[in-house]
Amino acid sequence: MHGDEWRDTSELLLNLSTTPPENGTLAVIPIVDNGEYVSTLDKRYYTTLGSRIIDAVDSLHPNTYVELHSYSAANLAKLTDDNRINKTGVPAYIELKDGVLLGSVAPYIRLKHFQMDALCISFEIQKNSERSIHFAAKLLDVVKNCVSRDDFIEYLEDKFPLQAKKAIENYKSFYGL
Repeated sequence: MHGDEWRDTSELLLNLSTTPPENGTLAVIPIVDNGEYVSTLDKRYYTTLGSRIIDAVDSLHPNTYVELHSYSAANLAKLTDDNRINKTGVPAYIELKDGVLLGSVAPYIRLKHFQMDALCISFEIQKNSERSIHFAAKLLDVVKNCVSRDDFIEYLEDKFPLQAKKAIENYKSFYGL
């Protein structure tokens, strides 16, 4: 998505767009910026490098928004740390399978640009991991064909009940619901 993450994510996103979703429209931004890395947790990201994302969201008004990022194996513990909320201000990612992590998008974009019933999620895939990339591709196909947030939650609860429970708890706690 940004920095050098495009090396691991762009092909996944481009392949995703080769088959249209069963319902709705799919918009893909495979590379936001392939240079400087600015965290999406930094408010400046969406007013500088990520302004293309805001422009797309504001013009398309999607009910589903997915960010795809990649991480090095050395950073797994930081991303999934139960104390991440106190360290970075956002809940920990939850590992689904094969190094694919699930979390929410940055509060800035979530709260300012989406309705509360929209599905706004972030996936992190492990860099240089074919297993992670393969599973992420399957997961993105599932999300692409979900027509609502509840569709994705049903999928999660069916396939990953423990992770779904934790993700829902994190979301409700973080957003005060």
